Amino acid sequence: PSPLTGSSPQALVDDTEDVSLDFGNEEELALRKAKIRHPLATFFHLFFRVSAIITYLFCDWFSNSFVACFVTILLLLSFDFWSVKNVTGRLLVGLRWWNQIDEDGKSHWVFEAKKVPTIAASTEAEARIFWLGLIICPVIWTVFFFSSLFSLKLKWLALVITGISLQTANLYGYIHCKLGGSKGISRVASRFLVTDVHKRQTRASEEHTEDGKTGT
Repeated sequence: PSPLTGSSPQALVDDTEDVSLDFGNEEELALRKAKIRHPLATFFHLFFRVSAIITYLFCDWFSNSFVACFVTILLLLSFDFWSVKNVTGRLLVGLRWWNQIDEDGKSHWVFEAKKVPTIAASTEAEARIFWLGLIICPVIWTVFFFSSLFSLKLKWLALVITGISLQTANLYGYIHCKLGGSKGISRVASRFLVTDVHKRQTRASEEHTEDGKTGT
């Protein structure tokens, strides 16, 4: 025991033990709760789809031409589909989906959920805006479908069905990304790997057979 403190040296070591202060988690939590980190992407995530709905509702006020209204709404829906699929989903929630064709001409859907650090992830407000816009707008177009059908506005049905198809495709893709994106990637990657190895083995065996015939 120390003559001054009356405690053992081991006790002094325990009393002066370092305590780790995790300031990184507080910084990441503050960034996570920030309102909007990608204002431009958030704006265009809602701009095209809301503009298409507003134009559909009030197109008679802007123009008497059905063709002009049809083309304008179709362009807005196309811009919305492209921006949500390729830009806003990746920036706001870290998700992405696409389709690719292998060497045999078969179509494969890939659903990706990126594993990014928390500090680089989207904020809660951005994620909420993304999912609300992704879910509510297809519901609105479904209401337009029944409204056009029951009011016998058959000329609008093709446009409404297009709007439902494009926005439901994005909703379907991102739900798959959210629920099992990493599993989809691993399955596709393993499938391509097995296919590539099988093709190489087949080519090698064919070349070996041809060389044997040539030598004979």
